[in-house]
Amino acid sequence: MMKKSVLAFLPWYPVLGLLLIVTLFDQVIAPPSFAQTTVKEETASEEAALFARETPPALPENISQAADLIIALANGEVTLIDLSAPMAVPEGIVETKDVEYGNVNGRPLLLDLYQPRERSGKLPGIILIHGGGWSSGQRSDYKYYCVRFPLMGYVVATVSYRFVSEATFPACVEDVKCAVRWMRANADKYGIDPDAIAAIGGSAGGHLAMMLGYSSGVAELEGTGGHAEFSSAVQAVVNLYGPTDITLKEFHDNKTLLAFFGGKHFDEVPDQYRLASPITHLKQEAPPTLIIHGTDDDTVPVSQADLLAARLKELGCPHEYLRLQGYPHTLDIAVETNRHVRWHIYHFLDKYLKR
Repeated sequence: MMKKSVLAFLPWYPVLGLLLIVTLFDQVIAPPSFAQTTVKEETASEEAALFARETPPALPENISQAADLIIALANGEVTLIDLSAPMAVPEGIVETKDVEYGNVNGRPLLLDLYQPRERSGKLPGIILIHGGGWSSGQRSDYKYYCVRFPLMGYVVATVSYRFVSEATFPACVEDVKCAVRWMRANADKYGIDPDAIAAIGGSAGGHLAMMLGYSSGVAELEGTGGHAEFSSAVQAVVNLYGPTDITLKEFHDNKTLLAFFGGKHFDEVPDQYRLASPITHLKQEAPPTLIIHGTDDDTVPVSQADLLAARLKELGCPHEYLRLQGYPHTLDIAVETNRHVRWHIYHFLDKYLKR
């Protein structure tokens, strides 16, 4: 969120310095067959087997800092996901692309929907929100999750939202709230339980997922995208390395945040910075939250996740905190870490959504 990377896995490299980047380029980045993987046809049994494990799949050994991951990558112990590669949709999933979930002054807001082909009864819904500093990224970035989560009994929507180049805060918050209202408005049509919707996002998307979870009922954030008669509340939040409190002094000159607020510094619009900080809205009624963050994140510092966990504990809100030692931003871009993360997400959602 705080610093935008050219590639999803680029945050893994600054910790080693330019020399190591150049040294590893030909070994790691250049050969796609070595460093990257494309999604293969997944079956429900494979994801079910992951969920059925009593403990999460092991992470690579001897990781204490991001530099260790680069070495593991060079040694072939870690494989990166190529988000630009074609991803097959399993036969058990129905994909519906370019669904209009809202409209702001003639500007359509779109999502892609993924549903289990076979189901019995209404299923929980998931809103996936991509990252990119509120200024880049695309909803297909989360297709890797979209072709897996429905196999576990969820209806999944990955959404686009307005970037800061088009409309500054609170536009993106308004848009994702509209997406939740759309899902609730269309619950009967798509077989979704309107009382069991989760928001999942990474980085800027993690911020937006938390805003969905914690700012329910804040009228000035609802927007005019549509479906105003429905609630934008969600029943669970999964925050992957998203910022929690953007009012802190250490972020006052951050270029990404300045763009988020139309070039205005904290001293100019402190109320807006507070309004945009998820931690400001936390209360005892907050939905269950799963926090996932790496300790070597130099984009959104892990202290942001620590603050969130501490506040949730103070309020007595149900939460789980997966604090991964040595991992950087976009930690789930690695196949091995992603499986570990999915295990935690599956168990968290099963506990709080599948009542």
